[in-house]
Amino acid sequence: MIIRPRLHWLRMLFVLRGSVLSAIAPQLIATTLFAVLVTFIHGQVLDWKVSLNFVPFSLIGVTLAIFLGFRNSTSYARYWEARSLWGQVLNDTRSLVRQALSLNTRPEHAKALVNDLSVFVHTLKHQLRGTDAMPDVRLFLSPPEAERVGKAIYKPAIALLMASEWLRDRLRAGEVAVPLAPAFESTLGQLSTALGGCERIAGTPIPFTYSVLIHRCIYLYCFWLPFGLQDAIGLMTPVIVCFIAYTFFALEALGAEIEDPFGLEANDLALDAMSHTIEATLFEMIGEQPRTRQPVAKGYVLN
Repeated sequence: MIIRPRLHWLRMLFVLRGSVLSAIAPQLIATTLFAVLVTFIHGQVLDWKVSLNFVPFSLIGVTLAIFLGFRNSTSYARYWEARSLWGQVLNDTRSLVRQALSLNTRPEHAKALVNDLSVFVHTLKHQLRGTDAMPDVRLFLSPPEAERVGKAIYKPAIALLMASEWLRDRLRAGEVAVPLAPAFESTLGQLSTALGGCERIAGTPIPFTYSVLIHRCIYLYCFWLPFGLQDAIGLMTPVIVCFIAYTFFALEALGAEIEDPFGLEANDLALDAMSHTIEATLFEMIGEQPRTRQPVAKGYVLN
């Protein structure tokens, strides 16, 4: 995810990092070159003059804009829901540690809960990205506990179970009063809800037919567009085609990029930074330093 201050309007025109220009450059160049060819031959294919004007392209363009608007709105809704769920994880883990420190007769035992919650956060990040969580898990748990998590398919769920077992042990030891248990369980339940929400977003993409329909229509529109413009604007046809194609290609690419907000692309969520922030604030509450290193911003990008 790119985190940078607001740029001057002139610099914004030439920013490449975080834009989708590099991803759409090949098809944009191909479309422009095709428009140059159509302009050079005056829209004539062999002995057939392709007679088109801008009217059908105006109607189709409105339809495409509606489809792209729907696709991008849906993608951003997924992105924002994912960010909200991670905000909920931050709030709920803080609440659990605060409860463990203030409602427990032996607050020194809260460290074990902090470790379990840190494992939950990091394993959730790795599960959503499909990466190996064990190097992070071993930083917080003993070898037997790390092995237990490592054997699991759904590691964040096991980490939550271990946090619930911590509460059970505190109740059995009489360190937490029984009437206070629902407060802990309610917060653990909210973490489970956040976990399920993230899994739902990661496991349920936008129906493929939307992507196919929009993709086909955009490419057919952009490659037919020069035939409708060259009689009206002549040599300016490649310029206008390039601008319109950039708009459509970029919107399509942006929607596809943020559809999965948990990836490693420049505009995805900064899960590394958020995971470290959650871990750091939990360890600060018990007066210790975090176990993982803070991600370094490279070119204003925090993965």
